[in-house]
Amino acid sequence: MRYAAIDIGSNAVRLLIADTIEKPEEISFKKNTMLRVPLRLGEDAFVERVISKSKADELVKTMQAFKNLMDVFHVDDYLACATSAMREATNGQDLVKRIKQEAGLTLEIVEGQREAHIIYSSHANDQLDKRKNYLYIDVGGGSTELSLFSDGQPEDSHSFNIGTIRILDKQDKPETWEDMKQWIRTHCKDYKSLVAIGTGGNINKLFRMSELKEGAPLTFPKLQSMYNSLSAYSLHDRISVLGLNPDRADVIIPACQIYLTVMKWADIKQVYVPKVGMVDGIIQSLIEKHQQA
Repeated sequence: MRYAAIDIGSNAVRLLIADTIEKPEEISFKKNTMLRVPLRLGEDAFVERVISKSKADELVKTMQAFKNLMDVFHVDDYLACATSAMREATNGQDLVKRIKQEAGLTLEIVEGQREAHIIYSSHANDQLDKRKNYLYIDVGGGSTELSLFSDGQPEDSHSFNIGTIRILDKQDKPETWEDMKQWIRTHCKDYKSLVAIGTGGNINKLFRMSELKEGAPLTFPKLQSMYNSLSAYSLHDRISVLGLNPDRADVIIPACQIYLTVMKWADIKQVYVPKVGMVDGIIQSLIEKHQQA
């Protein structure tokens, strides 16, 4: 079977086409094609509470292109999800209808808790020690999803309106940071030696920049050192000297800030960075859906 996952985030829009691999003990998948388009819907949604006509047009064109690719690749099933930016835009549902009419794709605007559940479905913690306790941290452009796991089972999760685009646009609120701090203090206090699992484009980029071996954890001091180093460069130099993409060079700083803050509040000393994200969770959700059919 061949599945497609579409993730309409606040910073970028992604398409993953994947092929399933069936074994007696499990069904997994192999990534076939991956595309990322940096639309930055959050720039409109978090400030104006509406997605502008220009960005709406770009999104529709992107969805039309994704639909054409899915047809060419003979995709058997797909799931398209929109997160924080589309949740907050007053014209989000109008855009859903337009995408259905003009691109022929059904789009679901998912709530924060469902987003956290889909991300968990990516099975990012499968290779880790089930006896340990983990805090799953997914940082996006508009929101941060935190999920607590113990003995391989999800204990609790919450979505907070704190994200990289939101911070850049100064749309993050002190009371939301305080809510996240209290959630962490309340839910993590009984778990000793918590370890973090970090997902999202920024932590993956940070891990690659760290030059650590695959599977090794990023430590808090290492991440702090990288944050200090990156902050010392201007935006221009992060692009021209460090070679970061323009749409990554600005958001990587607030992403670092969020990870460091969460780790500090939860007294976490290291974060593992599996190469998975929202689109991986969507593919896994499709696999489980067809297993149950």
